[in-house]
Amino acid sequence: MRTEVDRIAEPWGERTPYGPHSQWPARVDSFLEPGVTADMVERWVQTASVLHSNGDAMDIAVADGRIVGVRGRALDRVNRGRLGPKDLFGWQANRSSDRLTTPLVRRDGRLVACDWDTAMAEIVRRSRRLLHEVGPGSLGFYTSGQLFLEEYYTLAVIARAGLGTNHLDGNTRLCTATAAEALKETFGCDGQPASYTDVDHADTIALFGHNVAETQPVLWMRVLDRLAGSNPPRLVCVDPRPTPAARHASVHLAPRAGTNVALLNALLHEIIRADRIDHEFVDTHTVGFDELAESVAGCTPDWAARICDVPAREIAEAAEVLGGADRLLSTVLQGVYQSHQATAAACQVNNLQLLRGMLGRSGCGVLQMNGQPTAQNTRECGANGDLPGFRNWENDSHVADLARVWNVEPSRIPHYAPPTPAMQIFRYAEQGSIQMLWISGTNPAVSLPELPRIRGILGQERLFTIVQDLYLTETAQLADVVLPAATWGEKTGTFTNADRTVHLSDKAVDPPGDARPDLDILLDYARRMDFRDRDDRPLIAWHDAESAFDAWKECSRGRPCDYTGLTHERLRNAGGIQWPCTPDNPEGTERLYTDGVTWAAPDVCETYGRDLVTGASVSETEYRALNPDGRAVLKAAEYLPPHEATDDEYPLQLNTGRTLYQFHTRTKTGRTPQLNAAAPEVWVELSAGEARRHGVEEGDLVEVTSPRGSIRGRLRITEIRDGMVFLPFHYGYWDTPEGDHPAKDGGRAANETTVTDWDPVSKQPLFKTAACRLTLVERSAGAVCLAPTTTASAPADPGTTPPTTGGRPAMAHQTVTLQEGNRS
Repeated sequence: MRTEVDRIAEPWGERTPYGPHSQWPARVDSFLEPGVTADMVERWVQTASVLHSNGDAMDIAVADGRIVGVRGRALDRVNRGRLGPKDLFGWQANRSSDRLTTPLVRRDGRLVACDWDTAMAEIVRRSRRLLHEVGPGSLGFYTSGQLFLEEYYTLAVIARAGLGTNHLDGNTRLCTATAAEALKETFGCDGQPASYTDVDHADTIALFGHNVAETQPVLWMRVLDRLAGSNPPRLVCVDPRPTPAARHASVHLAPRAGTNVALLNALLHEIIRADRIDHEFVDTHTVGFDELAESVAGCTPDWAARICDVPAREIAEAAEVLGGADRLLSTVLQGVYQSHQATAAACQVNNLQLLRGMLGRSGCGVLQMNGQPTAQNTRECGANGDLPGFRNWENDSHVADLARVWNVEPSRIPHYAPPTPAMQIFRYAEQGSIQMLWISGTNPAVSLPELPRIRGILGQERLFTIVQDLYLTETAQLADVVLPAATWGEKTGTFTNADRTVHLSDKAVDPPGDARPDLDILLDYARRMDFRDRDDRPLIAWHDAESAFDAWKECSRGRPCDYTGLTHERLRNAGGIQWPCTPDNPEGTERLYTDGVTWAAPDVCETYGRDLVTGASVSETEYRALNPDGRAVLKAAEYLPPHEATDDEYPLQLNTGRTLYQFHTRTKTGRTPQLNAAAPEVWVELSAGEARRHGVEEGDLVEVTSPRGSIRGRLRITEIRDGMVFLPFHYGYWDTPEGDHPAKDGGRAANETTVTDWDPVSKQPLFKTAACRLTLVERSAGAVCLAPTTTASAPADPGTTPPTTGGRPAMAHQTVTLQEGNRS
């Protein structure tokens, strides 16, 4: 059955219902540019999505050397052919007329075009001078969650063993660093225990701060199809906004920002009080139960209700649903991760699964979700605060093993301290100890907190900044050297999604002008720097994506994220495969910990852990005493209030986040007509009660001010909880007259207002716990707020605003095949 659906107005498409323990039916979504038909497509090239973390497999349509559309891959385990709006339309940004096509260098205060030799010579000259005069600590790298595995691994070898700097991190620090830390704290090692297929089996799905419908729309389609089928799962949703998941939930809890630990401790209190515990599982596979039980003994629903401003009966009801589940799947994302007790809260979700014994079997597990398409690879490859292969920087044998792989002396790999997190990298740049900063595939002049400070850091004369990107972003406009990069569809490489599924993305078309793949840029730098191993051979011996992947496989051998059973050719033929995948286990691993916890023992764990409240390191001796047998750790944490409290001057809580139709700082989605028309400008969300108290109405132009700055946007009145303002963080200045900074009458980047502060364990910034005030700038006078009406930003009164559209044809084809046994 083939139909056409407007995938802006109906972003999740039509339903294909299915019941528990059945295979999700296939539905192939496709979109070709107007005027192109399927028989005009010359070839279809395999890839997966890069505008979210779900890893939706797709094919790129090519005609006349151009990308002309996409279609989903029906046989892939992740999406069974479905694509979200960003998948269907986002490829058009590749063809934007303002793509960077030649390197730029700063001369007399201006960026001017040059050739590659000139740009690279400038970078190499500065690198060598700093190494000689100051040392490796003067160089830093800040990368992305959107490059390919082969590029991250090459970057990690360059930084760690080539230059010897500890200053390498990714923008994944901003969105899902807490996912990694929570998994390490509980299970001793990174790696998602559960699988997307657990949605097919779960009878209860709990979403903690995870707006799945907007951040991972295809995964939400999977949930919607279960809800439309027989024996649907019950949903428990924790979110202060009325997300699509909240509207479908059996229980929706909307707590005050910064109170997740109190709420979760109350849920754990109820689970223990009602004895909804799998005692055999807890006794066999965990340590720390007595300490956890003692810690939450006084955390009753009434206690939590006073802190969270959620009715105690609703907390008790949620605990009853969670405690009565036979197959419980929990997911976690930014609503938990971007708060002052991020890791502490995420670990309590892990504790919930462990107490219930819901791990390592179908329909049971936890997904500490990622926010970007290749965030998992930054962590695996050592480009996001860890050593490659989930090795422990404090374990000398792990460092020695990595040195063996790279054929260098262990002393050459910096391990005197933890790898430097992003916020500290920018602090060192501010102080002057980092004098060269290489930024690849990310836009910190919009995405980091407290933007006036960040612009000041990047604009320093003493800081030599390199930006490697597709467009002249707000960050690139402040750089000393700008390198034009190729993007998805223009290069070959692999990447891994949030449930450990590895996909291959093949090159479909050439990049524009002189733009180069990120891997080629890094290999060129390594060659010019002449990095050598201890036998005086080139440190980096690979020359293309496939040989880089082979080198990574050796680094991953025997590690938790073992890739040795994979090749580019195998992924090209088979589609997505989950790691660990070895020659002895060639089909990959659907879920982890099916026979107990495997990477938590002191000799093999990725970390010895931290105190969840203070962030203080746990020593190896302390960890050996706590967990000699390598079990999962039930780590308790007391609730602490947010660092920045509301007061008379700033009476509202400030919450920032994402919308379905945009991604990060809009460098791609803002250049995609259908997506940008669906969410063209920043808006401000407020509840009806708060709107009355502030004397403002739908569509009014309002100003949101924090102790750090302010922004202006049209008001959208929603069913968000009282006492809170929500701002989407995507909007910067590249498509405004100012170009890289706010207008005099007010900014539009949410991070003008956010605070320079972070979780003590994961070092993830706090984008969801700050204080602000809201004031009226001018009445709407007929102007309307253009926030999407299909998502969490839907108006409380639907009659006050027109429905969301894509502004131009957004009709996508859907082909549905119901297989025998999948009809419900």
